[in-house]
Amino acid sequence: MAKLVYDKDGRLLFTKEMKREYTLLIPQMLPIHFEMLKNCLQLHGYKCETLMSNHRGIVDTGLKYVHNDTCYPALLVIGQFIEALNSGKFDKNKVALLITQTGGGCRASNYIHLLRKALKKADLDYVPVVSLNLSGLERNPGFRLTIKLIRQFIYSVMYGDILMLLANQCRPYEVKRGQTDALVEKWEKRLVSEFKLPGRLSYKEMVKNFDLIVSDFARIERRNEQKVRVGIVGEIYVKYSPLGNNNLEDFLLSEGAEVVVPGLIDFLIFKINNRVVDVDLYGGPKIKKELARMFQRYAEKCQIAMIDAVKKCPQFRAPSPFATIQNLAKEYLGPGNKMGEGWLLTGEMLELIHEGTSNIVCTQPFGCLPNHIVGKGMIRRLKDDYPESNIVAIDYDPGATKINQENRIKLMLANAKDRMRKKQDERKSARQVELAH
Repeated sequence: MAKLVYDKDGRLLFTKEMKREYTLLIPQMLPIHFEMLKNCLQLHGYKCETLMSNHRGIVDTGLKYVHNDTCYPALLVIGQFIEALNSGKFDKNKVALLITQTGGGCRASNYIHLLRKALKKADLDYVPVVSLNLSGLERNPGFRLTIKLIRQFIYSVMYGDILMLLANQCRPYEVKRGQTDALVEKWEKRLVSEFKLPGRLSYKEMVKNFDLIVSDFARIERRNEQKVRVGIVGEIYVKYSPLGNNNLEDFLLSEGAEVVVPGLIDFLIFKINNRVVDVDLYGGPKIKKELARMFQRYAEKCQIAMIDAVKKCPQFRAPSPFATIQNLAKEYLGPGNKMGEGWLLTGEMLELIHEGTSNIVCTQPFGCLPNHIVGKGMIRRLKDDYPESNIVAIDYDPGATKINQENRIKLMLANAKDRMRKKQDERKSARQVELAH
């Protein structure tokens, strides 16, 4: 068994010996993206497993070890970790927990301290916690983000976004059930396997793969029918995680809707752009601003390449680039509003409305004050400016019942379907008048 090593502040370190012996547990958030990120880590010699558990017991475990005033995503992630450690599936002496830190003032930087506190309370403080961050917040001898691994992560996000985008536009209409998910799985395996090959981790190869992916999904036979499109926005974990939003995407599909979910790359560019904004607003080294700007330009270049690939196939809708969302949000919030999802959340709602997806579920986790300001707090203004918008804010917390959440969403869907029928009737009447003349 690896020897436990602590730094001068008493933090348990993840050592090089642990890298060889330990399994890193990763909480699930985005099923497609996180599967690819896990596979990238495995290419670099890490043993990893993504936690797929999804049941009420996780909430109860979280409530046992996290104060109930803490934000709901933190409670879920910590509850999922401790539930996994106590499940008997893993050797507690040969397992570590991997968690992200963004370096901002929100939960994504503070989870790690809450997690260590919970582990101590559960008599599991001998389990190392590894921080995945680009801000130099915590370092471990056995875990290192190399340039190659970071590039693989970025490409995985881009590939995850295009797969999620196309799958959401095919799944509700597929003639052969399961064909979309099978194609997603095929591409997940193919793309990660390419990372191992010389010369395949390049912008040129990524653009080529974008075209191949779009062509492959275009071959899925789809029914020619119109469904209500529903966008999902909100705090990043609850927006994406089936555990966090009570399987919201599956519920919307079962109700006959097409789900529209903004990609993860926008959030990553937003976080990079915040470094530029910090220097503009508060001062700081110019080199920091230039490096962030250079990184942002590259990420935006990748995003535009993906958008261009989708646009080549008229049967698919392409998302807007980050710069467009940023310009839309400027009319509502300043660039300094960047805690949590900040102005990006409002920008995503505006993007959806401008692209014809006026029905939106805004996921609101308990304990997330920034999200309530830029999410629920902006709904009245958006409805005043865009009367056709049909936005419902759904609260997710330990005491919220799934049936109440679904009933509110059903009411929104009923309004959406009624509006769609009225528009169809208006178009039909207009055609009849045109034919009559």
